[in-house]
Amino acid sequence: MNIYDVSNKAGVSIATVSRVLNGNAKVSSATRNKVLDAMKELDYTPNVFARGLGLNTMKTIGIMCIDSSDIYLANAVYYLEQELRKHGYDSILCCTGKDYTNKKKYLELLLSKRVDGIILAGSQFVENTNIHNNDYIINAAKDIPIVLVNGYLDAPNIYSVMCNDEIAIYNATNLLINNGHRNIVYTSKSYSGMNKYAGYMKALKEADISLPEDYRHLCGKNISHAKEYLNYLYNKGIEFDAVVTSDDSLAAGAVKYAHSHSISVPDELEIIGFNNSVLSICTEPELTSIDSHVEQLSTKAVDVLMKVLCGESADKHSIITADIIKRNTTHF
Repeated sequence: MNIYDVSNKAGVSIATVSRVLNGNAKVSSATRNKVLDAMKELDYTPNVFARGLGLNTMKTIGIMCIDSSDIYLANAVYYLEQELRKHGYDSILCCTGKDYTNKKKYLELLLSKRVDGIILAGSQFVENTNIHNNDYIINAAKDIPIVLVNGYLDAPNIYSVMCNDEIAIYNATNLLINNGHRNIVYTSKSYSGMNKYAGYMKALKEADISLPEDYRHLCGKNISHAKEYLNYLYNKGIEFDAVVTSDDSLAAGAVKYAHSHSISVPDELEIIGFNNSVLSICTEPELTSIDSHVEQLSTKAVDVLMKVLCGESADKHSIITADIIKRNTTHF
């Protein structure tokens, strides 16, 4: 049994059941009694976020991320924990790695700890190819609310907060095209990376630019990998005059590639990073980078979760607008 069964039995919305569980004063006595009667009839035992029924909440939120050594995810976890603390909540962090089995295992672990809600930080929890691998998230959301930071699943009790990655990369690619570039390389991977890829492809298509597959390389966040791939293109004699990346680490790899071949940046090669991380000011020249506003994303994710836990209405899908931060690897 879960709150969806209670909702159906009582003939009220899931949000109303949540309000009853949290003792929200806005619920009428008649509605409250309908929900309590349905719970009794179904022999439903609410989880610990039901503070209003006198159960002792753990006041704890589970946070899952793929890799806490990743600069972007480390910042996201920091801001999430900081914001949760402001609301009186502790957190349990699980670093899952990319393996599906481990992701599923750690989510089940958090459920066993009776956390009040779960935040999945990063885009690599949602799978677009094998969609059945998302079932463990959908099933967990039947008992507690789940918020995805930079991921999206259309299912009950799952909320998403995302940066408009596709538009951000589309705008960045257009700026390079307007600067006269036609041979633009793109490097990326993951759900968020594929959204960015869609923006890159859209800009090329609108400019009537057709490039071979070699110009599009999907790889993880690794400085060396990006440099090695650009060296591969160089050694094959494939000419390119700009690089758009899904992460500053890949853009840093592009800068290292340019230095190794005495290629002038930005005069001969313009480079754009993503996330506006500390890496963007560690290269020479410093990186032009897209700021995805990780602090704002994290704050919004916690805000959404707090509203859900209080039985208030919350946006199912929130979008944060990214900005391009101009530095010295581009002319615009």
